[in-house]
Amino acid sequence: MIVTWDYLAPERLWFLLLVPGLVVLYVLLQYRKSHYAVRFTNVALLDSVVPRRVNWRQHVAVALAMLTLAFAIVLFAQPTKIVKVPRAAGVTVVLTIDISLSMQATDVSPDRISAAKETAKEFLTQLPPAFKVALVSFARNAQVVIPPTVDRQQVTDAIDLLELEEYTATGEGIYTALDVVKQSLGTDAPEGTKPAMIVLISDGARTVGRSQVAAAEAAKEQGVPIFTVALGTPEGTISSGGESVRVPVEIDQLQEVADISGGKAYIAESPDELVDAYKDVEGGLVFTRERADATSQYVGYLVLLALVSTGAGLFVASRWP
Repeated sequence: MIVTWDYLAPERLWFLLLVPGLVVLYVLLQYRKSHYAVRFTNVALLDSVVPRRVNWRQHVAVALAMLTLAFAIVLFAQPTKIVKVPRAAGVTVVLTIDISLSMQATDVSPDRISAAKETAKEFLTQLPPAFKVALVSFARNAQVVIPPTVDRQQVTDAIDLLELEEYTATGEGIYTALDVVKQSLGTDAPEGTKPAMIVLISDGARTVGRSQVAAAEAAKEQGVPIFTVALGTPEGTISSGGESVRVPVEIDQLQEVADISGGKAYIAESPDELVDAYKDVEGGLVFTRERADATSQYVGYLVLLALVSTGAGLFVASRWP
């Protein structure tokens, strides 16, 4: 059922006046038929010219035809529905991924970096096509792997090629992501919260580079929230120099970064939890609600109604008992 009074072409609803007009015409024709029939005195001839009483099936068939016509006219006026659309086509999302050696830990199946890559690519498929996505990686240093683009395949291919390196420069990763946002939005960026966000995936504490706290404060000043995903468990280990080295996930630092910047922190101890975190992050993006054409949503109902109406017409026309 169409439950909106808003249409893209409301003037077409005037065609609905045809329906009561046709109903009146139908009633007049029935009256004329019955009035014409009484002029015959031969009962047998009368039965052959017109039935003494109109079959109720005929009225049902006509009613279905009128209903089909009315529904078609309503769709012709193009009813609308409310849809979510990005606030601006220039929304930028910067995927910032930790590629330090601790990301080879296998406490997340098959390992942290593989889980991060797969779910990052899944996240890309959930973003609106108009959103620009950039990829930043960080270990000893941070680098822009892919600048902002709407080409999802380009970003996906770059994620697959990420390789692990030594050290963890979390602060540098954030500063580099902020530079990407600034260049992407240019001088037209609005005041306050920007149409941009940083998604930071990491498992450990900063070991080199500038402070991640200072970087988070810079993000807050620029109006760019950081959504952090702490990937791993407290029991994570890696092999280094023939020895097993503990690399527990560091949650507190990432929580602090998210809190300062105005974003949100997540903990993902499994690939499924990481996907859930990404879905929640997507929900934090800025949308507006607009009206869009909903005609196609109801065409199926019209086809069904037309089939029923046609079947009723054939039933009456063939004079089935």
